Amino acid sequence: MAGNTFGTLFRVTTFGESHGEALGVVIDGCPAGLALDLDFVQAELDRRRPGQSRITTQRRESDRARFLSGVHEGRTTGTPIAAILANEDQRPRDYAEIAQAFRPSHADYTYQAKYGHRDPRGGGRSSARETAARVLAGAVAKLLLRTQGIAVHAWVAQVGDVDYAGTPADPSATESNIVRCPDPAVAARMIAAIDAARKDGDTLGGVVAGVARGVPAGLGEPVFDKLHADLGRAMLSINAVKGFEYGSGFAGTRLRGSEHNDEFFSSDEGIRTRTNHSGGIQGGISNGMDIIFRVAFKPVATIMKPQATVDAEGRETTLTGRGRHDPCVVPRAVPIVEAMAALVLADHWLRDRVARLP
Repeated sequence: MAGNTFGTLFRVTTFGESHGEALGVVIDGCPAGLALDLDFVQAELDRRRPGQSRITTQRRESDRARFLSGVHEGRTTGTPIAAILANEDQRPRDYAEIAQAFRPSHADYTYQAKYGHRDPRGGGRSSARETAARVLAGAVAKLLLRTQGIAVHAWVAQVGDVDYAGTPADPSATESNIVRCPDPAVAARMIAAIDAARKDGDTLGGVVAGVARGVPAGLGEPVFDKLHADLGRAMLSINAVKGFEYGSGFAGTRLRGSEHNDEFFSSDEGIRTRTNHSGGIQGGISNGMDIIFRVAFKPVATIMKPQATVDAEGRETTLTGRGRHDPCVVPRAVPIVEAMAALVLADHWLRDRVARLP
């Protein structure tokens, strides 16, 4: 199966299925000498881990990372870093019915059409469980970026029709509640909306917003590998993502150029812009301002209501969702979005180091 590797210099390959023995990741290109804070890596995995609250799937996985290579005496060696996460709470029997029937809006039919043979247990390779390996790799990327003063932070900006329009000054505020919205009052409304959908056997979508701070000017490539293009590719590779925008995004189309242009000025920190409609990226290259983006997630496809579908023979049938699923994936998607942004930035930081002579 192609398409399992991401990145140019900081390259990540994930493997494994939702109800297989384990998930894993190989990180190639991480520089030697990076102190690998295992407690931090585990904390990042815990943020994505299932079963953490009543508004997430009740699947129980400890997601304890086991590093197999690339690390010695607490530091990276420059060789490929391999790590695995055991699947401990497997229930393949929950998916016996879909072995022959296709779940609406899932990848069951498209995988069958492409490969002719698929793993139906939780969606197999197409399951969002695969993103645990990405979060593990993203934690390593975050540690690398931290050495350069670069930090990535995301939060829940929308659940259903409940919106949070702010940008949290304190990143820790995002972790103050189970929905990961920095505003407690808005968070309570979001949680109530998810609870209502769950009790009705239904699901909700939403938006994760993010910011990367401390990014120097100059990261990104001018044509096909624009920084925002790679960020978009990263985010759109996450399960259930339907859209990506940065800076002013689609709302910027309503402005005139005189309103939208970001004027430059000199400051103690160097050249900056008075506004940031560009979202920290111009011409595909970072300009030193905060990189601001938003990622849209559809409602989770598995609902606990009967839906019309067909089986592998094309016969019409009815299917009701079973198993353990998130009524809204957005709260657990926050660390996944951060991880993918960190992977892109780590890759482009390494690429920038060979862009010109000293």
